[in-house]
Amino acid sequence: MNASDFVIRRPDDWHLHLRDGAMLRAVTGHTSAHFARAIIMPNLVPPVVATADAAAYRDRILEAIPDGDDFTPLMTLYLTETTDPDDLAAGAASGLITAVKLYPAGATTNSDSGVRDVERVQPVLERMAEIGLPLLVHGEVTDPDVDIFDREAVFIERVLDPMRRRVPGLRVVMEHVTTADGVDYVSSADDTIAATITTHHLIINRNALLAGGIRPHYYCLPVAKRERHRLALRAAATSGNPKFFNGTDSAPHLATDKESACGCAGIFTAPNTLSCLAHVFEEENALDRLEAFLSLSGPRFYGVAPNEGRTRFFKSETPLQVPEKISVQNDDVVVFDPGFPLFWHTEPINAGAFDR
Repeated sequence: MNASDFVIRRPDDWHLHLRDGAMLRAVTGHTSAHFARAIIMPNLVPPVVATADAAAYRDRILEAIPDGDDFTPLMTLYLTETTDPDDLAAGAASGLITAVKLYPAGATTNSDSGVRDVERVQPVLERMAEIGLPLLVHGEVTDPDVDIFDREAVFIERVLDPMRRRVPGLRVVMEHVTTADGVDYVSSADDTIAATITTHHLIINRNALLAGGIRPHYYCLPVAKRERHRLALRAAATSGNPKFFNGTDSAPHLATDKESACGCAGIFTAPNTLSCLAHVFEEENALDRLEAFLSLSGPRFYGVAPNEGRTRFFKSETPLQVPEKISVQNDDVVVFDPGFPLFWHTEPINAGAFDR
């Protein structure tokens, strides 16, 4: 591989928030310009709880894709304690529903309709295991007695591991894993579990949020952890282990909602995430493993073919120019600032325009 110019299969994003309405129309192109497919999160207001909801939301996403972009939204359902297993199975059989999302109630943005007692959704989980439909988990407990920096480790112990033992055939993605505990659990488990890792958790630790003042645009859930956890994530992402793959969790919020007395959790990374990841993988001497993380390991877990299109990465002496913010109606969405200049640029290449 040329260390400053190489080609990979076109990437996918296995965890993405597009929101709805004006926000959907403003942010979709920042993903479709770089990614062929993305798993779309269902935590709208009201949430996407039924196949009919997902079909309608998919139509709105397709309308928001800029002309000329080749992008496929992969739809999910929001798991509740009243989810209909038959509707879920029918949606999966039709090809519309790719996965189901478990939000512990109150864990993150628009999660109030989430699950309070996992045992109450046991019949749904058993049906999902039967048909091979993955469960995507936001891996945090919400008990007020648990420190926010410990929520992921406690979730593994109290919820995730017991659930997987009760439903051993269930395929699970531990989304936006943030701790060494999560990395160790997924690494040591069987092949029915994998994990996504976000761009921002590979770059920031909790100091970015709290040292020298509160910086709301680095606030996300799960919250960034200690440096040792960030290093564990970087080791996992750049290892080539197919259990770990890209899920940006790019999550746009209006600046006024972030910069408030009770700011929203979420970091908008879609515009510069590929350049950020190339920077990280280069630092770890692992550019030869970037394709696995971005383009191969996710499709492998989901049982779909890698994309035929390709993306060229090339390093320039001129830094990538990324807007600091994008306009949405009368407000802005602030783009993730990694804290360093980005010199990796990307461009799409038509399949067949190269020899590989």
